[in-house]
Amino acid sequence: MKRDIYKKLLRWKESGRRKPLVLKGARQTGKTYILKELGNKEYKDIFYFNFEEDDGLDLFFQKNLDPRRIIRELSIYSKRDVRPGQDLIIFDEIQASNNALNSLKYIHEQANEYHVAAAGSLLGLKVSSPKSFPVGKVNFLNLFPMSFPEFLSATGEKKYRNFLEGLAETEPLPGPFHDELNSLLRNYYFTGGMPEPVKCFTETGNLTEVRTIHKEIINSYLLDFAKHASNADIPKLSHIWESIPTQLARENKKFMFSAVRKTARARDYENAILWLEDAGLIHRAFAASTAKHPLLGYMDRNSFKVYALDIGLLGAMAGIPADILVRGDKLFNEYQGAFVENYVAQHLAAMFEMPLVYWKSAGRMAEVDFLCEIEDAILPLEVKAGINPKSKSLRSYDKQFQPPLMCRSTLLNLKHDGRILNIPLYGISYLKQLVQMARKGGKS
Repeated sequence: MKRDIYKKLLRWKESGRRKPLVLKGARQTGKTYILKELGNKEYKDIFYFNFEEDDGLDLFFQKNLDPRRIIRELSIYSKRDVRPGQDLIIFDEIQASNNALNSLKYIHEQANEYHVAAAGSLLGLKVSSPKSFPVGKVNFLNLFPMSFPEFLSATGEKKYRNFLEGLAETEPLPGPFHDELNSLLRNYYFTGGMPEPVKCFTETGNLTEVRTIHKEIINSYLLDFAKHASNADIPKLSHIWESIPTQLARENKKFMFSAVRKTARARDYENAILWLEDAGLIHRAFAASTAKHPLLGYMDRNSFKVYALDIGLLGAMAGIPADILVRGDKLFNEYQGAFVENYVAQHLAAMFEMPLVYWKSAGRMAEVDFLCEIEDAILPLEVKAGINPKSKSLRSYDKQFQPPLMCRSTLLNLKHDGRILNIPLYGISYLKQLVQMARKGGKS
């Protein structure tokens, strides 16, 4: 199941004086799989070391961090020699060994003829001691759940992905293509982008089994709470995590600590929110009352919304049944359109790899779901669960800021009408390209 990030891994392999690579991401997003695929297809051999499964591995890093000694001894341990430039060394779950993490610095400085890639959970890397982190000495790549285009490729529908990627104008798609892509999007809404549920859906089509895998992944995250968090924070993490569907079901989706527990206060739960964010389990969208560069400088850190890392996991947490897939577009409207917003937030987080921002007017009478910095402009993006594109908030934003283009994402077909660009929900991954086309061209 090849992912888009594979191209970035190939560029890393072919680079000159490469730094060791650290592939980051939430648990079970496919980090180990994609590194092994790289090794199997692009190298003569793989030397795979998992620091959680083999406690003894850390001993090789305790004497000193001489990279040549370490690689020589790991070769003896593996009963075969590592060949520089020909073999791939994989350090999996590297966050379990601070010394191994720190050794990447010396591999870069003293032995960069060896190709070393490490995988680690975002959480584990964050909680590693500061002195162990090789700042500036490694290349980082982030792995997110599969996007909808990746889902199309994985489920045998790559022809539709190719069609979307080949768009040269912001004109409506042929009706049959549009209808089929909305149908495929319903499948993605239920399955989500975690590799194991997608694999199960592709091979069996059994939605009950897909949901079972979702629940197993969620349970593994709950076990991580107990493994990595302090005893005082474990209940708070569970309360926040379990409250996400309820928070998003509210018409005003701003995160309310009182919805977690009636007596909850922000200062008591702040560390738990950061913990979940560091673990890659949630994305936050922060409010901004203005639209100026850089957006991050105008965010209100005390006013935010919380989205789950994956729409399939969100559906499992909310108890959405499989038979909803046969009820037309009802799935898109569940929970006040929360699934649509979460779907878009999930894709924007992977696209921009920075905190999300939404606009809230000073009088709080108007709100636009997301603000996106694309090229030289800050563009509003309104997300709608259905086919009614009207938005008073978008008009209010336009009156105040006059952006060069205003974006909507709905179940309607692609359409560019003056300064309004309607992007079908299935095309949100191509937001940047479509915006560029729209700004260069005119009305379709």
